[in-house]
Amino acid sequence: MIILRKLKKLLVLCLAFVMVLSMIPTAFAATSSSATIDTDRKASVSLYKYNSTSANENGIKLDSYVSNGQKNETAETTLADYAIKGVIFTYLKIADIKTYSAQELNGYKDMVLYGFEKGEKTNSFLSALGLTESDAYTTDDYSISFTSDILNNALRAKLDSNSSVAKSNLEKYITDFGGTEMPETNANGFSSATDLDLGLYLFVETSVPENVSITTAPFLLSLPMTSVDGSEWLYDISVYPKNETDSPNLEKTLRESKADTGKNNGTANDIKDGYAHTATGSDGDVIDYQLISTLPSITSNATSLSEYTFVDTLSKGIEYNKNDIEIEWYKDADCTELITAWTQADGKFTVDYGTSDNGSTTMTVKMTADGLNEINHSEAVYDSDSVYNGYSDCTVRVTYSCTVNSNADVVYGDNGNPNEVTLTWKRSNMDYYDTLKDDCHFYTYGIDMTKEFSDKLGNFENVQFIIHNDTDNYWVTAELNESEGVYYVTGHVTDEASATVFTPVTSNGDEGKIIVKGLEDDAYTLTEIKTDKGYTLLKKAIKVIISSSDNGELCSVCGKHGLTATATLNGDAVTMTEDNGSLHALVPFKVINHKGFYIPTTGAEGVFGFALLAVVLLSGSLAFALSLSRKRRREKN
Repeated sequence: MIILRKLKKLLVLCLAFVMVLSMIPTAFAATSSSATIDTDRKASVSLYKYNSTSANENGIKLDSYVSNGQKNETAETTLADYAIKGVIFTYLKIADIKTYSAQELNGYKDMVLYGFEKGEKTNSFLSALGLTESDAYTTDDYSISFTSDILNNALRAKLDSNSSVAKSNLEKYITDFGGTEMPETNANGFSSATDLDLGLYLFVETSVPENVSITTAPFLLSLPMTSVDGSEWLYDISVYPKNETDSPNLEKTLRESKADTGKNNGTANDIKDGYAHTATGSDGDVIDYQLISTLPSITSNATSLSEYTFVDTLSKGIEYNKNDIEIEWYKDADCTELITAWTQADGKFTVDYGTSDNGSTTMTVKMTADGLNEINHSEAVYDSDSVYNGYSDCTVRVTYSCTVNSNADVVYGDNGNPNEVTLTWKRSNMDYYDTLKDDCHFYTYGIDMTKEFSDKLGNFENVQFIIHNDTDNYWVTAELNESEGVYYVTGHVTDEASATVFTPVTSNGDEGKIIVKGLEDDAYTLTEIKTDKGYTLLKKAIKVIISSSDNGELCSVCGKHGLTATATLNGDAVTMTEDNGSLHALVPFKVINHKGFYIPTTGAEGVFGFALLAVVLLSGSLAFALSLSRKRRREKN
């Protein structure tokens, strides 16, 4: 039994040895064939695109993933969440793989060269790399041949000296000479090209979605290529290029015009002079608006902007003052270093106005082809050695003005009048775009005064008030909407004689109302300058102060805080009332006139009394005169 077990083990060992021996020729044959190029084969390229900016922000060390032409499943799994959809690479075969065998002065040489066919296509490529025919390793009547070192070094030098120019030149070259676009990368960042003839290829990232700011540098790829360990030729290549990403920003702010209130210095070029997310004002006021946006990076033709459009929307109660739009370009985010300014007459942008379904007005500011060309290619900011192009990372400021209506379209109170803007921007891949939104809010308020007579008998038509804005030292003007019984502020004047005289009217069935809408958050004096006959005027004017402050509630569009209003009346706090569902809109109070003290100087009873007294006095005078006359006659006799 022991002998049989030993024989079995020996037999197994022999069989295993035979199997190993049988595999050796096959292995040798596979290694031998893969060490030389099979000219009958086709090649393929698999490309996986990912966002290096986001990956780096999340602590992924991208340097640990070295692209060597072979599939890297670890990299694909790790970077799956950072895939970029919508990138297009264009490829072009530019040379053949040649074997160079020749006796030279220092010995016989056998090596691989890349042979370019003579002609315009090759001349343009060499020019883009800064090479000439004299840099070639060898030439003949039909081709110019280079080593991979010469080509790689020339491409690297161009990219190092000015990657923006190098990228743009090669993007133009590959488009001019019929490069083939790969399918755009899918949701996994993947694209591929198959059934490719063998040779040297140029790959250029020619179209990118909106969030890509820096394209992958153009690269040369030999199909096939030698494996990293130098043991074989690879025909199916996997590459893992990366992109840096960024986005523009957007802010919309507003302020009252200096001519209206004087609450700012009124400077035209200071983005901080009174501009804010919220502002208060009066009906009829002119409001200044500004849109501020810092552009994303523009580093090549592929990252150039193909659209940059603002769609602005005003609340129904506010209207555009057309034809005053200006676009300014600045080097810095604070808008202190002006590059240039555009008006609509320059043809760099168009403006279209419209009306939305809810009656609000819209304004679309769209860059024209001339405007986009300047944005992408202007040389006013960066010199020829810069990686950036045009107005890359510069700030655009759009300014315009609007007027607040004097009617019920305006929202009074805490709801405010929101004014939104949407920025739509695209890169070279027009199928991909992004939008940003921001808004600002305009607030205005009012008073709700009820006039009463103590005996309910007075005539409201004989009552008059005027309103003075103590904060800004002007008199309020307004117009009465008779159907509503509401006064809407229209403006303000400096002389009292031009101020509106407010008389109580009937509003919503209530008599004796002076409702004034469209007052900003300021201090006011209401003076009763006339009342009905027989009633007493107010001893003092009425002091109303309307204040607004941060309400601590976040705006759903921009995440900033809104305002809420409070009020005092002659120094005492009062609770403001709502208006059409908007809280803290109106300051309510009553004014009561009482009858004056009775003085019997007028009317029938008074006249009769005076007449009776006159008769008595006259009778007494006559009796006295008669008595005096008789006495004198007796003395004479």
